[in-house]
Amino acid sequence: MDRIETQASGGCQCGAVRYHVTAVLDTSHICHCRMCQKAAGNFFAALVGVPRDAFRWTRGTPGIFKSSDPVERGFCPTCGTPLTYDYLASKHLNITTGSLDDAAQFPPKMQFGIEGQMPWFDTLPSVQREGTTEETMTGPAATIKASNHQHPDHDTESWPL
Repeated sequence: MDRIETQASGGCQCGAVRYHVTAVLDTSHICHCRMCQKAAGNFFAALVGVPRDAFRWTRGTPGIFKSSDPVERGFCPTCGTPLTYDYLASKHLNITTGSLDDAAQFPPKMQFGIEGQMPWFDTLPSVQREGTTEETMTGPAATIKASNHQHPDHDTESWPL
């Protein structure tokens, strides 16, 4: 595993819990296992490894769920956003790629837990695509935008504003 020096921040949807990393590992991946599916509330979990010395919480404290004896999963206790997967014996922890302010920064390089992969996963590129929410749902999109409580994709001095 190569260490990649970088600067990245992220956090939960409501902004109560934020973090900063100064390095990642070249381990960006998707895990399809059933435990990760349940933890992410989705078809897979997208994760990237971070050396422990390169990670710090910058706002709030995550809730912890011990999904097995050797693993803790961190999440925002206010909004529920999954934030970390921590195999306690490891020299690194994993952060959820989707919780990064720039989620596209670390594209997946591998897939794990393929025994749990949805049988239709490989057909996703052929599934019909629609326009943006603003194009397909103009009325609701305007209402959502006007009442948006989601933390912006960058660090803020305090939150909520």
